Amino acid sequence: MGLLTGTDQNYYNTDSEHGNYQFVSLQDVINQFIIAYVGEEKIISKVKRLDVQFHAQRALQELSFDTFKSTKSQEITLPPSLVMTLPRDYVNYVKLTWVDNSGIEHIIYPASKTSNPSSVSQDAAGAYQYTNGALDYNAESSTWTKYKSGSPNENQNDDNLDYNDDVGFANEGRRFGIDPEFAQANGSYYIDELKGNIHFSSNIANQTVILKYISDSLGTDEEMQVHKFAEEAMYKQIAYAILSTRANTQEYIVQRFKRDARASKRTAKLRLSNIKLEELTQILRGKSKQIKH
Repeated sequence: MGLLTGTDQNYYNTDSEHGNYQFVSLQDVINQFIIAYVGEEKIISKVKRLDVQFHAQRALQELSFDTFKSTKSQEITLPPSLVMTLPRDYVNYVKLTWVDNSGIEHIIYPASKTSNPSSVSQDAAGAYQYTNGALDYNAESSTWTKYKSGSPNENQNDDNLDYNDDVGFANEGRRFGIDPEFAQANGSYYIDELKGNIHFSSNIANQTVILKYISDSLGTDEEMQVHKFAEEAMYKQIAYAILSTRANTQEYIVQRFKRDARASKRTAKLRLSNIKLEELTQILRGKSKQIKH
């Protein structure tokens, strides 16, 4: 019996069905692992389904970070507060961009010389303020207030040229030797991971901003699926995790599955890299040109 179910009409008329043949659900991976690896005269004689489920989720989480990266994106219009809240399933960012009127994305670079520390409330004499014995904090730090009040024009003033500004605008030779990290006009941001916010410089206000980020594929049932290119890597990783945590497993078996898990992970990475000969050839053709200044 074939794996394709339903009709072509149902597939093309149902948005949730589009492209799903690329993936296998995590529950199917667990079921197939138990069939292939667990039982008498098999490598794992007996194991609880709950244990398999735990190790399957951990394998999916680990593989999502560096093998089949679960990259997602979120677009907002940046509000006057210049703050974007991190998505619920955010783990780490890939990049941040703002979008111009032509729909072209421009990379925003992180600000390395500012932050948003917790601001302790003090009186005129500098003494700390308390409420019911607990330290009071201001709603906003003075560091952030100064950062968001700055504007590109301030950075262009002759009397205020700073080679360490996060936004570099001068283009008349007055900044010879500027660090390339700051030689850009797309604005900057920094991520306050403890408070779950991204803070942007003032010149990005009201712009359309896109956050591309990595999740761990465990946020919802729909996300808990494995690309078929990485299915074998999941089986090997689950088997290795189960065998390596058992006290009576012989070491040579553990090492064998450790090698198998690493090899299948490398194979999955190569398959998911999606390198095409024609595209690679086109890129290499451009590398033969001399660099123009």
